[in-house]
Amino acid sequence: MSIDEYRSPLAGEALHAYPGDLTRFVRENWGETPIEGVYCGPGHPGLDEAVLGALLSGCYQASLLREEEQEVAFRAILADPGLFDTSGGPPDGLHRLEFPDPRPFNARELKRLSVAAEFHRSMIGVRLDEEDGLRIWGLLQTGPRWMRDSHGGRRVGAALPPVPTVHVIAPGSIEARKGHELVGKLEAGRLTGSQVDLFESEWLQAEFHGLRAEFVALHEEAREEALRSLGEAWPPLEPELDRRIAERKLKRVISVARESRHGGTLIFIPRDMTGDLCGENPYMEVKYPFEAGDPTVRFRDLTVGLMNRMARIHALESPEDPGPVRWEEFETTTDGEIATLDEGLFEIAHLIAGLAAADGAVVMDKHHELLGFGAEISGNLPEVRTVWQALDLEGAELREEASEDGGTRHRSAYRLAGALPGVLIIVVSQDGGVQFVSSRDGRVVYWEQ
Repeated sequence: MSIDEYRSPLAGEALHAYPGDLTRFVRENWGETPIEGVYCGPGHPGLDEAVLGALLSGCYQASLLREEEQEVAFRAILADPGLFDTSGGPPDGLHRLEFPDPRPFNARELKRLSVAAEFHRSMIGVRLDEEDGLRIWGLLQTGPRWMRDSHGGRRVGAALPPVPTVHVIAPGSIEARKGHELVGKLEAGRLTGSQVDLFESEWLQAEFHGLRAEFVALHEEAREEALRSLGEAWPPLEPELDRRIAERKLKRVISVARESRHGGTLIFIPRDMTGDLCGENPYMEVKYPFEAGDPTVRFRDLTVGLMNRMARIHALESPEDPGPVRWEEFETTTDGEIATLDEGLFEIAHLIAGLAAADGAVVMDKHHELLGFGAEISGNLPEVRTVWQALDLEGAELREEASEDGGTRHRSAYRLAGALPGVLIIVVSQDGGVQFVSSRDGRVVYWEQ
């Protein structure tokens, strides 16, 4: 069943989707691999619809409750506790804590346990009892490394088996996953499928091509100096290493802004526009501009420092190996200098996310130099009546929408993108949604991340 089948026969509008719709969508897109430790239903190698439906419905109902005036958020996993070892635990493994007597699986019990099972670090363990149905068997401590791909962490956490997991994010917002892999999401009555990672798209990498060229040039200068003054022959770096380091920083900015629930806007402008846009101009007013200099390019210096250190470590520790230095080595190194530089990079991300909490947008050039914050996009720019949602990674397939469907922050971004082709805008809404907005062939296009 495709998402587009949920259409109103009366007005052509999308019907509100509910846990039953998500259940059918997930079951049909799960795949045919049998799942160890999970009841799949007679003669069906995938998921039993009644079991999956009960899991998703219970979690959905729990999302609508409040615990001491706080929204309920948690993760749950449907798997027999025997799948997990009794030894070990985070950061590299999983820590199983089993109750002597299973607890009932219902919305109120999930709500109560959500306080103990902190979203980023724990999961509520659920299994199927042939007589009593779904039951809560205990807690599974995972640690926060599972968030690496979306939050920009460096180390890889423990893998989960390919079993149903549910992320309860906000009221009426739940994700159904296969282990860590997103299969379907229900948010505000809207059903969406597997999530794409825009950072893997060619168009977004092209937006920051100049930044990467600057990284490479500065690293080559350091490499030549190391050979000339120290006699050290540094090995080459994996071509994608610098991109992935920079990507982690931007993911962390977005994740911090999402979790704060205050939203924010990041505006990236081409370097040749900075002189015009930071002064008086008809497009936006930067209330708090920064003086240019070393402090505003700290992100560049930290990233190049990481590249240089990784090359030097490899040269000193593995002189017989000519390289290249791989991303996996960056993930696993215990070098203290790397840890310090990486911590500095994350502090930059938190700084930018904090600036985004103020009224107005954070402005950077596409080399990630901080130009200022509190930027107000002019209300006199031509109104953009129609925007286009990209339905695939590269924006080859587009769907037309009325811009009035977006909030004030989004409509301002649309106006700026329409007036200034070449600008990239990231809008984080208060409910945690993220849009990348740009102009393409005379159209204002946005991608949801």
